[in-house]
Amino acid sequence: MKKNMGNADRIVRILLAAFVAVLYFTNIISGTVGVVLLVLAGVFVATSLVSFCPLYTLIGMNTCGVKK
Repeated sequence: MKKNMGNADRIVRILLAAFVAVLYFTNIISGTVGVVLLVLAGVFVATSLVSFCPLYTLIGMNTCGVKK
């Protein structure tokens, strides 16, 4: 897999995932919406750890800096 996520993108995804997790575990969001958002947060963390987003590949997006 070729990296297609930059550091800023990775940081934003991890912060959003942490925010959703806090909201879920403090019961601010719950039910089906809470579970769906928690799963999405897990996907955000996983893609951030490997610096690869399959959706970016489908739409031809790349936030990773150009390497010389």
